[in-house]
Amino acid sequence: MRILLVSIFSIICFGSLQAQELVRFKSLDGLEITADFYEAADSEAPVIILFHQAGWSRGEYIETAPRLNNLGFSCLAVDLRSGGKINGVLNSTHENAVKKKYDTYYLDAYLDMAAAVKYAEENLKSEKLIIWGSSYSSSLVFKLGADFSNSVAAILAFSPGEYFKNDAKTPLTNYVKNYALLVTQPVFITSAAQEKEMWMEIYKAIPHAEKQFYLPTTEGNHGSRALWSKFADSNSYWNAVEIFLDKL
Repeated sequence: MRILLVSIFSIICFGSLQAQELVRFKSLDGLEITADFYEAADSEAPVIILFHQAGWSRGEYIETAPRLNNLGFSCLAVDLRSGGKINGVLNSTHENAVKKKYDTYYLDAYLDMAAAVKYAEENLKSEKLIIWGSSYSSSLVFKLGADFSNSVAAILAFSPGEYFKNDAKTPLTNYVKNYALLVTQPVFITSAAQEKEMWMEIYKAIPHAEKQFYLPTTEGNHGSRALWSKFADSNSYWNAVEIFLDKL
């Protein structure tokens, strides 16, 4: 189901009118997922699937997605079942999961991420699909990229780490690193400056020659919020992201 909305935010911040659609589709276990689709001017533009960080929602990308539109990318910002509320946007997938008694651990959200890739493949027009994660979801994008190696063209990970070694449901060691070894796509990693040690072993494990990382000279920020314009160093992150995307 699609409900057409107008993104007033994009008009205010970018001076242009961009379509934002609310879409719903089923996860691999039947849970209904909510997402926002931001379509670029070119309906066949590459699509970036945007996944949020812990405790948040697709609202993490209300500023980022329109800017990516202006760079020539359509975006699908997805509510994962492990999340909450940010920027005034409630995580509808999480609310639905709690109501229907689905588990909402980090690893459970992988079903939603895989379903988002399948939805994009079947319903969006792009021939190039890019996945983008923030915090816990930036770790899961390595498994997603490995599992969908024929569909996913590139991976961006904002503050990845071995977040699942203390998972309450299934503690796992080197989970992310082991999937990074299987990744065949170009990869971009960034984070706050002090988080480098959380992901450097993951980065080293990536076999693809076209991998790159960016560390700010400032303190920086955790996850994709590093790109929010309210942070003085956000442009340095954007410059690094744009350089990576331009090469794809």
